[in-house]
Amino acid sequence: MKKMKGSCESCMNYEYDEDYECYVCGMDLDEDEMYNFLTGHFENCPYFQYHDEYRIVRKQM
Repeated sequence: MKKMKGSCESCMNYEYDEDYECYVCGMDLDEDEMYNFLTGHFENCPYFQYHDEYRIVRKQM
């Protein structure tokens, strides 16, 4: 399986949390991963899934 590299903003797991009024990672990160996420040094994330809202539409064509 090929790992994708990208920013959190284009990941399906990057969700808006209304309670905290900010974007958070929806995955259950361990302590080291959370530190890297919060400091902006979270590269080559194993949970990264490219958010492509038109993916289903292309399959229907």
